[in-house]
Amino acid sequence: MSLSIPDLVSVRARHPEAVAEAAARRARRPLIGDSGRLMIVAADHPARGALGVGDRRLAMAGRADLLERLCIALSRPGVDGVLATADILEDLLLLGVLENKVVMGSMNRGGLAGAVFEMDDRFTGHRAEDIARLRFDAGKLLLRIDYDDPGSLTTLESTARAIDAMAAHRLPLFVEPFLSRRIDGRVSNDLSAEAVTKSIAIAAGLGGTSAYTWLKLPVTDDPDDMGEVLETSTLPTVLLGGEVGGSAAEQAGAYERWRKALRLPTVQGMVVGRSLLYPAEGSVETAVDTAVGLL
Repeated sequence: MSLSIPDLVSVRARHPEAVAEAAARRARRPLIGDSGRLMIVAADHPARGALGVGDRRLAMAGRADLLERLCIALSRPGVDGVLATADILEDLLLLGVLENKVVMGSMNRGGLAGAVFEMDDRFTGHRAEDIARLRFDAGKLLLRIDYDDPGSLTTLESTARAIDAMAAHRLPLFVEPFLSRRIDGRVSNDLSAEAVTKSIAIAAGLGGTSAYTWLKLPVTDDPDDMGEVLETSTLPTVLLGGEVGGSAAEQAGAYERWRKALRLPTVQGMVVGRSLLYPAEGSVETAVDTAVGLL
């Protein structure tokens, strides 16, 4: 990193306009580059209060450590860009590591992990006008739908309006849908083929146009179901990584599931976060390079 944490704090305190200046001069690139694939590193977890990785409950709380891991990941060949909330993206802008990278702003963060209002995921992150003003390249939102929780209706309606607003700016929006339910008070996402199929059908139909809508989808419990599941929509899709188990066998299994799903015609790439930034074994470089190799 070219700036230290004290330097970042000093710039933020004395020259807050530096963020907009860095955004204005950032060199941009097309969403899909020469490879025809998309590899995005995700770091939007902290703003939902989801700081844990494995048995380390506050692993993502150290900002200097997180930024260093992101800088390493962004420097690796084949990594196209980053997904994060405003605070992290603006740190990266000031560090100068977003040149010719795809920058995706996280839009809804209101449904804090573990809160009673978790499913009422209001849009408290980037707005479409913020993403356009900062010359970022896309947005992302999480759409969890619990048929037993009325808060999901607010999220559905807000998602539809965000799709409309992003389309008005001709900006892609990556929608990450799940059918979810509470089990013993905790929200759990249903990764069965039927549930993922329904979530795709619901998400694809939101808003006044789907021209700029992408899907960000998990691999189903049975990866062999993914081909049929993805026939639900013609929208371009990226796979989400999720948190991978700590053993070498669990990591190898996750990579193999991704490898199979990446062969499917609507799948254009991957968006992976903690499993690359905080690998259970090995370095960030090795984890990122392995994931890029799947593409």
